[in-house]
Amino acid sequence: MSTERERLHNLFPDLDFDPEALRAKYRRERDKRIREDGEDQYVEAASEFASYADDDPYADPDFQRDPLDIDIEVAVIGAGFSGLMTAARLKERGITDFKIIESGGDFGGTWYWNRYPGAQCDIESYCYLPLLEETGYMPKEKYSFAPEIFSHTQRIGEYFGLYDNALFQTRVTEVRWQEEGQHWLVSTHRGDTIRAQFVIQATGPANRPKLPGIPGIKDYKGHSFHTSRWDYDYTGGDHTGGLTKLKDKKVAIIGTGATAIQCVPFLGEYAQKLYVFQRTPSPVDLRGNKQTDEEWYRSQGPGWQRARRENFAATLAGQNFGEDLVADGWTDIVRRIGLSLMNRKPDSGDLDMDEIALRSEIADFQKMNEIRSRVDEEVTKPDAAEALKPWYRQFCKRPTFNDEYLATFSRDNVEVIDVSESKGVERITENAVVANGQSYEVDCIIYATGFEITTSVHRRVDFDTLGRDGQSLYDHWSDGLRTLHGLTSHGFPNWFTIGINQNGLSPNMTSMFDDQAMHVGAIIAAVKERGKRVIEATSEAEQAWVDQIVALAGAGTGAAAFLEECTPGYYNREGKSAQANSQNSPYAPGINAFNAVLKEWRDKGDLEGMELS
Repeated sequence: MSTERERLHNLFPDLDFDPEALRAKYRRERDKRIREDGEDQYVEAASEFASYADDDPYADPDFQRDPLDIDIEVAVIGAGFSGLMTAARLKERGITDFKIIESGGDFGGTWYWNRYPGAQCDIESYCYLPLLEETGYMPKEKYSFAPEIFSHTQRIGEYFGLYDNALFQTRVTEVRWQEEGQHWLVSTHRGDTIRAQFVIQATGPANRPKLPGIPGIKDYKGHSFHTSRWDYDYTGGDHTGGLTKLKDKKVAIIGTGATAIQCVPFLGEYAQKLYVFQRTPSPVDLRGNKQTDEEWYRSQGPGWQRARRENFAATLAGQNFGEDLVADGWTDIVRRIGLSLMNRKPDSGDLDMDEIALRSEIADFQKMNEIRSRVDEEVTKPDAAEALKPWYRQFCKRPTFNDEYLATFSRDNVEVIDVSESKGVERITENAVVANGQSYEVDCIIYATGFEITTSVHRRVDFDTLGRDGQSLYDHWSDGLRTLHGLTSHGFPNWFTIGINQNGLSPNMTSMFDDQAMHVGAIIAAVKERGKRVIEATSEAEQAWVDQIVALAGAGTGAAAFLEECTPGYYNREGKSAQANSQNSPYAPGINAFNAVLKEWRDKGDLEGMELS
């Protein structure tokens, strides 16, 4: 018996599978899906494809207004949760002279656009929906559906009086620093001239639809749309279903990530025929949604939401935080797999690091075996069941939770088309999707391919930010992001961004955005209190933060190696994570540690690393 087999037998005497065989299976499944073009396999939703991103089926098509020529203190770009919380935190500090500039027709951001059938948050509502204590709102269920989330963004807008500050259906075209007036000139497609002392870019990580660059995509003459611009005029129904106009339609959906997991059950119920084109299946665990217990909810004391969010973040980081308050699929996975152990340093204790890694891997295999077993239980067609099994480790892709998706493939009218061998759909013709050498004639193609999250910043944000001496922010970041705390950059005075790079990252993004918004609000308030006009990160402070981000990213080599072994997806830049710039990494110790860094910085009170003038 080999040394490794002996070790496995001693540690796991009752193991009922061969780990090495499973590792080999994972490698084969990964390798056949990796494409040389990486993220370039997606085309930008611009130019000839601009309609997939710019068309707004939810706004007033006849809306018009006169151009503005105004001076304000703050311009907030974006009205999703990051922009909403930024504006709310400004209001809390008595800063009211601002405008929120938003391309959509209302607040909501991702949740303004995502109205597809079944759209739902995969983070529990009590953590995800921000400002619950402030607005006094009780979510209906543990996991809120899109209409409730969208309504909550409107509730925040009403509660903080933000509608009077909003410029909807307005796209920013350029942001340029004016040295003479010491302000930013914000230009829009409506001809506005907005002079703002401060600019806060809160465009969010999920705002630009992602399209697959399938040959012939522009030749298709049937109906097509992206899930973030769902066309209910074509399908009929609403978020809850009733897609009755599809009863005589053959529909293709391309993509099987979190969006498809939620909308496929509705398409399968109503379409005459549904073809689901899948390169890589998602891991689909039980949702287990339930109504909110009002007595429990009303019994929560002051500060309960922050405590709950921090508990969730700590649990996901593998920290001993006492009781797991959220106790859902996310925290169950981490408790069982101990993902954070991969990032432990060799000098962190007397533990055998190889044994820790092995125990984590075996637990991961066991969890994924359960996920694959669930497919067999739910799907009655053997070929479909085999195609729907994910052969990779947990957290290679974002986990999904749904109780109806898998069973949909037992329907006679639903067919999964496995395109893994060809690494995707081959081409699209005037009336069909071609895959595996076969042509599938369809009346409609739905792109469930998500948003551009890891592509270049300039591609995700379609306007230029020009700082001192006309330098483009994207040129400043050409070799990787350069910021202080992920929030502001040298050469761009009075400019801030709310985002996911070089700061504390969490699956619960609203908690990230809230603490960043509070921090930026505190900085602007400090400038006003000191009677100054301009604040800017020093080049030395910016470089020190970049160095720290890179050093911490290098220390987490276990996580990098993990992603290298993963099936391609946006988590590992479509299998090209080795080419990723470590400067763009998050703050490796996690969101709670990052927020502690920000708090300590604020408490010192000297605006360290920033210059006032």
